[in-house]
Amino acid sequence: MVNKHPLPGSERTVEAGSKVVGQCDPAERIEVFVMLRRQQQAQFDALMSKIEAGDPSVKPLSREALAQDYGAAPDDVVKVKSFAAAHGLTVLREDPAARTVVLGGTIAQFQTAFGVKLEHYEHHITGQFRGRTGTISVPDDLHGVVQAVLGLDNRPQARPHFRIRPPFQPARGRQVSFTPPQIASLYNFPQGDGSGECVGIIELGGGYNTSDLKAYFGSLGVAEPTVKSVGVDQGSNQPSGDPNGPDGEVTLDIEIVGAIVPGAAIAVYFTPNSDAGFIDAVSRAVHDTANKPSVISISWGGPESNWTSQSVQAFNSVLQSAAALGVTVCAASGDSGSSDGTGGGDQVDFPASSPYVLACGGTHLSASGTSISSEVVWNDGAQGGASGGGVSRAFPVPAWQEGLTVTSSSGSGTALSGRGVPDVAGDASPTTGYTVLIDGTQTVVGGTSAVAPLWAALIARINAAKGQPAGFINAKLYKAAGACNDITQGNNGSFAASVGWDACTGLGSPNGQKVAAAL
Repeated sequence: MVNKHPLPGSERTVEAGSKVVGQCDPAERIEVFVMLRRQQQAQFDALMSKIEAGDPSVKPLSREALAQDYGAAPDDVVKVKSFAAAHGLTVLREDPAARTVVLGGTIAQFQTAFGVKLEHYEHHITGQFRGRTGTISVPDDLHGVVQAVLGLDNRPQARPHFRIRPPFQPARGRQVSFTPPQIASLYNFPQGDGSGECVGIIELGGGYNTSDLKAYFGSLGVAEPTVKSVGVDQGSNQPSGDPNGPDGEVTLDIEIVGAIVPGAAIAVYFTPNSDAGFIDAVSRAVHDTANKPSVISISWGGPESNWTSQSVQAFNSVLQSAAALGVTVCAASGDSGSSDGTGGGDQVDFPASSPYVLACGGTHLSASGTSISSEVVWNDGAQGGASGGGVSRAFPVPAWQEGLTVTSSSGSGTALSGRGVPDVAGDASPTTGYTVLIDGTQTVVGGTSAVAPLWAALIARINAAKGQPAGFINAKLYKAAGACNDITQGNNGSFAASVGWDACTGLGSPNGQKVAAAL
């Protein structure tokens, strides 16, 4: 008799607004991603607390050292493989460094193996998906070994954080737009083209057209960067031809990074939009020994409450690996203000709320000539979007945010009770947005999606100039008062800008030269 143990954090309930619409075909084949525990976890935790504190004596691990010391134990991989064999599942890929084993099999086999029932659900916004309720179970010999089982469920997990400028309305006043090099210059970025670096970009759908990139960089007089697409879990570069869809996100990310660091290689990791796909794509980028990105930009996310705790923990452990390797991860904080679009209460967006990423919020930027004349919190009203930000319920206050105060829109200040989001900000309002070329159409785009690649490009310039990665930069940035332009006006709904850090724009927008000096 095999004892089954519920996998902690794997509980799923029926999501509000969704209902069961049918049974899954038991013969349908799917792929499931199993994440294993880390070897020498206690030693790794000790290393992480030094990294989190910004200890200058800690050097980034090589990908080889991380794999050997803190990857999955060979015995644990063997246990998963024998479990797979016992249930007729195929091992499609194993990556001990990333602590992952990808299994293939039929719905019927997976239902038996993990003690779940998979059904088709329909959600009024996200459409149809394969889902489950209750917990996932694992047998005795995998209890404590397996940290997450992802991919049984394929509901859309995240949304892109970009906003295309609506048609011009004279009542709204003058609208302006900037090219990415103009923004880099307004923010005083250090010189350089990022040569020798690789920037990884995560995309959960859509694609780019090489013709767009060629025309766009040509129009800016910028050398065309090397862009390669990396398919993860059946994801690939598939432009839909709709600039308002995910193509807008993909093209925006590549054009901002490429225009600012044309000398850097850009690796775009395409994956399906599910928690399994998202986590696997970031993991593949972090552990990519071919492209070796030194900075990763993520412009997708979803409210913390939409994630299971096993997904949050699995994703966060991948982001910890990035920090240990000296890979900087920049993530958009969301475009729906303090509610993160949930319609009820305050929420922060994940993965931006992970303490191992640089969370990027949004501002509304005005310039005269080559200097900034004013910069306030991006908040274009309910339909127009606003900087995501607030206080995490999933993560405690990190060491580098201890003692900070969060200011509410009513003006009252309270001590931060969890990880504060965002860390930094940059121009994000579509009314002062970025000129880009998507699916052959010149358009102006904003959103915190533009801010993550903007900061990623800044870090790539800094890394290239230093000849070594800046790595996990949060602790250093919070210590270096004045490296960012402090934003003190505006709100994102429940939270207001204030002197110093705030839950709308973090420490502020970059003064690139000062950021470089601080790192």
